[in-house]
Amino acid sequence: MQQPMPHQIMGYDRAITMFSPDGRLLQVEYAKKTVRQGSTAIGMVCKDGVVLIADKRIVDSLVIAEAVEKIFPIDDHIASTASGILSDARVLVERAQLRAQQHHVTYDSPVDILTIVKDISNLKQFCTQSGGLRPFGVSLLIAGVDETGPKLFETDPTGIYFQYKATVIGEGEPEIEEVLRKEYRDDLTMEEAIKLCLRSLYKVIEKDFNYDRIAGSYITTSERRFVKLKRAEIEKYMEEVKRSASKKKEDKP
Repeated sequence: MQQPMPHQIMGYDRAITMFSPDGRLLQVEYAKKTVRQGSTAIGMVCKDGVVLIADKRIVDSLVIAEAVEKIFPIDDHIASTASGILSDARVLVERAQLRAQQHHVTYDSPVDILTIVKDISNLKQFCTQSGGLRPFGVSLLIAGVDETGPKLFETDPTGIYFQYKATVIGEGEPEIEEVLRKEYRDDLTMEEAIKLCLRSLYKVIEKDFNYDRIAGSYITTSERRFVKLKRAEIEKYMEEVKRSASKKKEDKP
């Protein structure tokens, strides 16, 4: 029996619109692998708002850490963070910002979070079925507070989206997911949620856990306004996390 030529095998690998014999879109799966190699980002809904914590993964000491953006405001009441190719994320976030502004102008009211999530997901999905395009190599966490309360969504390169109480994307996903499943509670306060996010992240980047790598923001249900965590706040929470981790090590027999 004649064996297929290498280029015939690779055809499924190179064409975004072609399913492999076992029903897979390989380029989309590669895009999801890109996300898993990206820097970690965590989102969490708490009883008084929603929190985003992200690892900026600064690998060059000459880079100005404050200039690296990992958490992006979409509207006053919506924010996003990403894992994967951040230039792809920037394009999607700028599109979402434009949609939010258009909604304000047209309806004189803030856009709801699900509208933004669906718009981003629709574009991602379109890029999985059109020749000459490649999938977006990024997953986004979109968090905010609207009329119905705090919400957190994740969109992946396929264009699918899910709503979560707490979730993580990026390289530390398996370890942090385990922590979130064990320690997340619906009645967490904002401060407790921030500490849980940082404690989870500490387990992944223990040796390099420092302020320059961490970005954080939150939106409260009372004010519905995007707020970036200040350096002093992040450092205070980080010190508490480090002390708690050290104490646990000392208590171990």
